[in-house]
Amino acid sequence: MKILKDTYAIILAGGIGSRFWPVSRVSKPKQFVDILGTGRTLIQDAYDRFLNIVPAENIFIITNRNYEHLVKEQLPFISDNQILGEPLGKNTAACAAYAAHKISEISEKGVLIVAPSDHLIQDNNTFIHKIHVATKYARENDALVTLGIKPHRPDTGYGYIQYESKEVMPGINKVKTFTEKPPLELAEKFLDSGDFLWNSGMFVWSVPTILKALNSYLPELNLSFSEVKGAYNTAIEHTHIDRIYTSITSISIDNGLLEKADNVYVLPSDFGWSDLGTWKSVHENLHNDTSNTVLNANLHAINANNNLVVSDKHKLVVLKDLDGYFVIDTEDALLICKKDQEQEVKEIVANIRKQYKGKYN
Repeated sequence: MKILKDTYAIILAGGIGSRFWPVSRVSKPKQFVDILGTGRTLIQDAYDRFLNIVPAENIFIITNRNYEHLVKEQLPFISDNQILGEPLGKNTAACAAYAAHKISEISEKGVLIVAPSDHLIQDNNTFIHKIHVATKYARENDALVTLGIKPHRPDTGYGYIQYESKEVMPGINKVKTFTEKPPLELAEKFLDSGDFLWNSGMFVWSVPTILKALNSYLPELNLSFSEVKGAYNTAIEHTHIDRIYTSITSISIDNGLLEKADNVYVLPSDFGWSDLGTWKSVHENLHNDTSNTVLNANLHAINANNNLVVSDKHKLVVLKDLDGYFVIDTEDALLICKKDQEQEVKEIVANIRKQYKGKYN
């Protein structure tokens, strides 16, 4: 596949990954951690993936200002101007607006690929092909394009996209509805219907199309970033961004824009995707021949099965009569949790932060 010119990858890397506690911490969240034991962190994998799609100078990272040093450490070839530092987390609509306005002063008609830094993609060739299809359509049409993942189970942890069966061009369908994380019964109906996809959180659109949509559906947010015209890609960009972020609304791009727009399209896709949102997803994507899945641990199991054990290679972990648990061990914290209670980890971590006043952040 050829490298796409006048195309820009925007990698979202600002989350704190609460569900991966105690490995993922506020000081070093999961996108900066080798969470799968591959020798590369998730943000490094994302960066490497986009090197096969766009020129290196067209890859931009949007992250919390506190993580800029981690970006520079892990992606040493990236320039300061390619890092969009947010002083506060204001959700994905702010990310989309910031990136669109910044890139608009580099290219008025460029195409943006917006993608999270912390997702797993196992079939890179298929992913690259889908991105090429999406960018071509976005460049030639007034279209907000998203990549939807063909579901293989009724998962309640994902948003869903319903799409029309008739293709507008090979591989691309018009979106009918978005549904945020449904209850299990509804997710089962979505799966049975055959016309729903998981929302991957990956988007492709041209600069003119996203700016027009922001102006239509999030005018106040768009105006805030518009007023900084001329300061982007200069030494005073940070100063203006700091001011903007104190007043803008926190809203997702899905809720604020995509659910309202009538020019949203989707590519049904299947390229070995996982959002790696919980320890369960790590368990599913690590391949061990034994009855327990082990990452960086020396495990001695006695009648123990179907567990995920994460620890230090220098530490012996002994499990006896334990079935279906996560055992996540770090230097200062240990999490032992039933696999079917994985969605509760975020709430547990929030309570720990309150009770221990940030000690185990």
